This record gives sequence, structure tokens and C-alpha cells, in this order.
Amino acid sequence: MKKSSREKLNLFFSAFLVLGFIICAYFFMELTSTMANHTLASVINIAVAILFGLIVFYATRVGEGKPVKRFSPIVLCVLVVPTLFVIVASLAEAFPLHEEIAKHSEVIMLAGVAFGYGVPYTFLSGFELIEEVEEVDEVVEGGLAQELAQTEDEEAEVEVEDVTEEDVAELEALDGAEEKDTEE
Repeated sequence: MKKSSREKLNLFFSAFLVLGFIICAYFFMELTSTMANHTLASVINIAVAILFGLIVFYATRVGEGKPVKRFSPIVLCVLVVPTLFVIVASLAEAFPLHEEIAKHSEVIMLAGVAFGYGVPYTFLSGFELIEEVEEVDEVVEGGLAQELAQTEDEEAEVEVEDVTEEDVAELEALDGAEEKDTEE
């Protein structure tokens, strides 16, 4: 499928958005590294990483068509819950693996990006193009196909009358008379 100029422009702006956010996030994280309160700096850095994940989701899921809304328990269990555990364990000292996770800021940032990407992906998987296919019933003139189409039209035109009890009794009487004739 050939991409239109509008799609190319959307891709360019999406890539520019992601690159711009990476540069701004780097300087923002350098600024928060000088903060005296280490926990607050970690919370701000995780929030920036989650926001980056949301922007990456937007940048990769832009499209024309209708949004596909669905709940994906697999994404929730495999991506969102573990990344949430890593984020909370990096902040809460009582969690298991806190010491190991808190040492590695790269793991925490990756968990934040994965969490930011995974939450909307759990409920909205992107856009789906719906191809409108027109079904055209072309009947070749003459032949079996035309005869079948005509008989279907004639059958559709037949009106069904209301059947009364008297009609049913007459039909049963006629059916009974035919059975006697066949026995003889």
C-alpha cells in the first residue's frame, strides 16, 4: 500500500515528537538529579518516563480508521503488572527486590516507559482500516443463473394467505381421500 503525503507528514511529526521528548526528558532528568529529596526526584523521573511511554503509544498508533477498543488481559498480566511492581518496588523500601531495583535507574526508566505504553495498549490496540467491499450480484443474461434469479423473484412475490381451520380440515379430508385411493 502506497503512503499518501498526509501519512508521511504524520509519521514525520510523530518521529519529531518522540525525538523532541527524548531530548527534553534528558535535560529534565539531569535537573532532577540535583534535587535534595531523592524520592521526589525518582517520582518525577518515573512520571516523565510514563509520559514518554504514552507519547510513544500515540506516535506508533496514529492512523486512519476506527479505533479498536478491546481489553487485553495478556498485556495487563505480562506488561502492565510487572512494570507497576518495578516502579513501586523502586520507591517503597518494604517491597522485595527494592535494593536491587533501586540501584539501576535504567530498569526503572524502562519500566516507566513500558507502563506508559502498556496501560493504553491494554484497552486500545490501535486503529483498524475497514475496507468497504461492495457486493454486486451480476447476472449474466440468459442461462441458468438468470432462471434461478427469476424463480427466486417469483417465489418472493407469492403472497401467503391466512390459513383458517376450515382450510386445514379440507386439506386433511383431501389427504385422507388420496391415501384411500393409493391403498386400493
